Order: sequence, then structure tokens, then C-alpha cells
Amino acid sequence: MVTIPVEIQILFAGLLFLIGLIGLLVRRNVIFMLMSIEVMFNAAGMVFIIAGAHWAQVDGQVMFIFMLAVTAAEVSVGLAIILQMFHHYKTLDVDELNKLKEIN
Repeated sequence: MVTIPVEIQILFAGLLFLIGLIGLLVRRNVIFMLMSIEVMFNAAGMVFIIAGAHWAQVDGQVMFIFMLAVTAAEVSVGLAIILQMFHHYKTLDVDELNKLKEIN
């Protein structure tokens, strides 16, 4: 059985987190920003699983299950807010929403 070193796994999780962070900072659409936050959550969960597998403990997997529950709640609330925002302002662009804040 081929095992991947822990350093490479952590590096991959860090790269995944960095991709999510760049997506959060670069994209202006609220849905894409929410998706980038989800990528960052998954990278953090991957670190928990890697650490749990490294020390042969199930704590990392249990923590990841809790993270999935919190993430599901965050997505449902976030999408509800995004839907209301789109129905009210007819846009999902963050820059346009900032301009509307200045007008009111």
C-alpha cells in the first residue's frame, strides 16, 4: 500500500484553502464567494481528517462531521439571504450592492 506523507497532505489542504481564499477575494458574485467559503471549510475539514489518520484517532472524523453540520446550516442561511437580496435588489454583484448602500 502506498502512503502519502503527511506533509504533502497538509500542503494540499493548504493549497485548497488558498484557492478558496483567492476565490473569495477576487470574485464579486455573492454565490461564488459562498462557494469559495465552502472550499475553505472543506480544506479545514481535510486537515482534521489528516491529523486524525496520522495519530490513528477518530477525533478528526468526528470533528469533520460536526463541521459538515455547521456548513449545511451556513449554506442554507446564506442561500436564503442571497435569494432575498436578489429579489429585492435584482443583482448579486457585491460592488453594485455597496453602491446601493451609499445611495440610501
